[in-house]
Amino acid sequence: MKTRLFILSLMAAVFTLMKAGEKPNLLIIHTDEHSFRTLSCYQEIMPEDQAFVWGKGNNVETPNIDRIAHEGAIATSYYCSSPVCTPSRASLITGLYPQATGAWKNGLHIREDVTTFAHVLKDAGYATSYVGKWHLAGHEKYAFGIEYKAGFDDNRYMMKGGHAPYFHLINGEAENKVGLGANAAEKYPQEEIIHLTDYFTEKTLEILERDKDKAFCLMLSIPDPHTPDYATSPYNTMYNDMDVQMPMTMQAKYVVNKPGWAKGSKDDKNEAQVFSAKSLQQYFGMVKHIDDRVGDILAYLDDNNLTENTIVIFTADHGDMFYEHARRNKGVPYEASAKIPFVIRYPKKIKAGKVLNTAYTNVDFAPTILSMMGIDYNVGFHGEDTSDDYLNKDMEVNSDRITYYAKSGGWWVAAVSDRYKLVLDKKEKPYLFDMEKDPFELTNVYDDQAYAKIAKEMQAELFRQMKKYDEPGLSPKAKPYITE
Repeated sequence: MKTRLFILSLMAAVFTLMKAGEKPNLLIIHTDEHSFRTLSCYQEIMPEDQAFVWGKGNNVETPNIDRIAHEGAIATSYYCSSPVCTPSRASLITGLYPQATGAWKNGLHIREDVTTFAHVLKDAGYATSYVGKWHLAGHEKYAFGIEYKAGFDDNRYMMKGGHAPYFHLINGEAENKVGLGANAAEKYPQEEIIHLTDYFTEKTLEILERDKDKAFCLMLSIPDPHTPDYATSPYNTMYNDMDVQMPMTMQAKYVVNKPGWAKGSKDDKNEAQVFSAKSLQQYFGMVKHIDDRVGDILAYLDDNNLTENTIVIFTADHGDMFYEHARRNKGVPYEASAKIPFVIRYPKKIKAGKVLNTAYTNVDFAPTILSMMGIDYNVGFHGEDTSDDYLNKDMEVNSDRITYYAKSGGWWVAAVSDRYKLVLDKKEKPYLFDMEKDPFELTNVYDDQAYAKIAKEMQAELFRQMKKYDEPGLSPKAKPYITE
């Protein structure tokens, strides 16, 4: 009996050591054009006026995405490298600013000589897969069969682009991989139609089932809640009774003297003036749909004993203005456009309930995640390895780090810390915002003597980084940014 107990104890110890030495899995859930204000884990750490810009209490409860934050960490100042789909996505997977990726604006192809985090993980023995919207191989919509895999071995369900809500299914697969609008979808039996959020989530679950006994890296990129702001049933009626209000910053007194970089195209301005509560109700429905499917993925990890050893991240490519400052969509340096949700759970190493009040961009993602996973790499990333912020024992991480993001192509650049934001434009005076005192970015304090030291420090650091990373705009042939 004692011998048997000894053998069982020895086997348990060996199993524990084996598990401790396992490579951590990586699961990234990535959405498109997603306002951080629509996640209740962000709402609960913001003052009420910032949490409910569309009216008191008007928002979405996202318990499953919240679970990632509550059981891990939430970053309060995480920005995209450029608030447009293609350049932001390129930075996330390469750790480079867009100008170095070949994909600095929508519709361009990512360079094939650039190393991605998926390449590194593949070389380290990981099964690497990508499901959903890619937008790094041209503008073609609903096109699959992308030749260049960027390190993702299984890219069968990697889609070039598109935001029509439905696919028509034949034997469980999307017919001709063509997206369908709501009217076109009604021509088919209901059981033959699937929403893209559901289709890509189901494919993700299939891949998880296939790879659950090996080290895996899987990225799911859901095309919602991007326009055209259409939620599927039952989410399309879930918020019909919500009395959605216009954001305070849409008031005429705040938009009459906006800086040039905030005005956008004529179409943007015309669209913004027509406030649509219905669009927001549909947007909230899409977010709720996403959260429910995140719940299904987390449940799968739980049911298959994968939770402890899987790093789960929820993030997005950029935000959505949704009428803040009388704007829609993205492309401007305002918080609603450029700040993105970023929550991460790694039970083995990240303390539950951690809050990171430090400025990051998704350029930092690749070196940070590889280091967090204990993977050696020899890659010249632009981003910083910030893994210690996540892995240290502090429950709250505060830093005055300055980083930057830009409208790719050299239009405007923004230096940002956890408190301040400096925006420089070629045709506009400099703008400095104190986001602690002015969270809605309404007052330019650049010329305020009380902020002279901050303005000088932010500007000097911005130009240092622009020079280091060859940010467009410093070229002698380009009209220079204002420096004084």
